[in-house]
Amino acid sequence: MEFKASFSEATGDERGAHGRRNGNGHLTLTEQDYKQRVFQHLVKVLDLALIGSLSEREARAQIQRASESLMAEEALPFNASVRQRIVKELQDEILGLGPLEPLLADPGVSDILVNGPSTVYVERNGKLELTDVRFDSERHLRTIIDRIVSGVGRRIDESSPMVDARLSDGSRVNAVIPPLAIDGAMLAIRRFAVDRLTVDNLVELGTITRSVADVLHAVVRARLNVLVSGGTGAGKTTMLNVLSGFIPHSERIVTIEDSAELQLQQPHVVRLETRPPNIEGRGEVGARDLVRNSLRMRPDRIIVGEVRGAEALDMLQAMNTGHDGSLTTIHANMPRDALTRIESMVAMSGVNLPQRPLRAQVASAIDVVLQVERQEDGRRRLVSVQEINGLEEEMITMSEIFRFDRRGLDESGNVVGQFTATGIVPGFHEHLRRRGLDLGLEAYQPVAGGGR
Repeated sequence: MEFKASFSEATGDERGAHGRRNGNGHLTLTEQDYKQRVFQHLVKVLDLALIGSLSEREARAQIQRASESLMAEEALPFNASVRQRIVKELQDEILGLGPLEPLLADPGVSDILVNGPSTVYVERNGKLELTDVRFDSERHLRTIIDRIVSGVGRRIDESSPMVDARLSDGSRVNAVIPPLAIDGAMLAIRRFAVDRLTVDNLVELGTITRSVADVLHAVVRARLNVLVSGGTGAGKTTMLNVLSGFIPHSERIVTIEDSAELQLQQPHVVRLETRPPNIEGRGEVGARDLVRNSLRMRPDRIIVGEVRGAEALDMLQAMNTGHDGSLTTIHANMPRDALTRIESMVAMSGVNLPQRPLRAQVASAIDVVLQVERQEDGRRRLVSVQEINGLEEEMITMSEIFRFDRRGLDESGNVVGQFTATGIVPGFHEHLRRRGLDLGLEAYQPVAGGGR
């Protein structure tokens, strides 16, 4: 292997892209420069097709042996710890997502936000912070994006410069490239929790109280239709995952998502995922098509990861025609806004329904609306549980059963408040009682000092 030649024969222009001038004006190579040259040579000498067929452990071992051999031949001016770091970065570059791998391995990181090759932010504990992670160039970043989207059969290029995808662990990915992204490629990764949160975890985190959790458990078991509403990053999918955990294991569940990220533990789950059009603009399968098809699959429950368009009409019709116990989420700032958005989405279906019949269908289909919110202290909380009572004249009536009473911020910037019942006994209480899920009227009574 003529690795030495690959260093010595590099042109001045090539070195000028990475090298540094020393005090005498001579061009010297940095650790990053050496790593790039080792990487370029590895790509030439390794059988990447063979590497791809090996287990990750075997592939990493083979890359390590080849890298150490190359560095030993060149007698690179680095100690053992630096060489180990270079080997690890080379393994991540060939097998993973390059400089993002350490962030993906950090359980404290919930979001990774790449604003071009030189700026990478992460979210920890609900707060954004700048990292020292960098990509070598715009081309390097684009290569990583291409690797992500091609892995799930999607594409991104100048003719289709936006894409939604997911990582192998289920983490949600959104990427935008020029010409839409003016300052270079952008990448956002919403981390997929390795350890599935349970209702007990949410109680410990202060997202909900035990009394509210007991009511939600009964609501799901009694097959009421639930809509989870909230803004971006408010915890809608997490709440949907927790609610799905209340579904009996004897039921058949069909899930419909743009990017599969639900973590259902039941044994009888059919997972469906939408498909974008191919390069010729054909083959698209949207959420509405999947909702329609799911009705022919004999589901006991239908879970739509998020309603975003015309599929809202089919979801309402499914809820109103025997598929009770369905769950879904929607982007909205308030429970009332969530219902208004559903009306707007139904209009996108092309079906011209008069306002009153449409609202009657919404009021009949949805039983409970949960509003979740990410607050200034980084915590995600359930802030309102509302029941839809019905339609009075032209207005859908709602009753708030539980709410988070916010009082302000403490000296550390944490939100101060407490969960409380409003004292209103919901109309579904009798439905729960008939199902053998009687929580008693005291479940809906305010408790001094907050919920229990």
